[in-house]
Amino acid sequence: MFNKIALCSLLFSLCTTQVMAEVLKIGAGAAPTENVLKPAKLAFEKATALDLSILSSGPKQAFIDLERGSVDAAAAGLSFDDWMALLKREGITVADPTIYQQAIIGKDKVIVIVHKDNPIQKLTKEQLTGIFSGKSTNWKDVGGKDAPILVVWGGLTQGTNSMFVKHIMDGTKPTSEVIPATTAEDIRHNVASNPEAIGIGPQAVVNQTVRSPETPELARPITLITKGAPSAKVKKLLDFIAGQK
Repeated sequence: MFNKIALCSLLFSLCTTQVMAEVLKIGAGAAPTENVLKPAKLAFEKATALDLSILSSGPKQAFIDLERGSVDAAAAGLSFDDWMALLKREGITVADPTIYQQAIIGKDKVIVIVHKDNPIQKLTKEQLTGIFSGKSTNWKDVGGKDAPILVVWGGLTQGTNSMFVKHIMDGTKPTSEVIPATTAEDIRHNVASNPEAIGIGPQAVVNQTVRSPETPELARPITLITKGAPSAKVKKLLDFIAGQK
């Protein structure tokens, strides 16, 4: 009887703790999700008793959600100026950028990923532009085997896409003949499932199912923004991340 009472008391305590836990919601792109937020989640929640909710929606939607007040902060693998430029291209009007406060919470590399069995060891800027613009459609065009190139492109990785197009492709329009994907994880899954596939993503996306050939380096800041001053919950996250460096 005592054990049953103790067990019920424990379960009630756990349920109460879960119900009472405050939630910190962060809208994020691929780079902050994979490189900063996911790796920090468990330790941050244990240290602060906050529930860290990561909404991997891409920088555009993350900003929209921040504007609506449905997230506490937004994060992307972009500088603040590049983020604002991306929103403008996407048709999002930012009336007063000065009301947003920003913090750099990390750095990341945009990398190219191919299937683990793809023998390609190196791709130049020109070869990458040819592949992702659709001008090069066979792996033999870039020193690989005679097989079609399948480009995987993420719909929720606008920050990654924007940086790659700007700095690697020099603004050349990407091909529309792609395998559509969503998040960085989905891009990796599609590349891992197709031996002829190629995609781009944050450095942290690489695992045993894909590999990254040598390509021109493309580094970027990972920026978190709030509308106005960061809330107490967001400050706890910023302090935690700073303490991990």
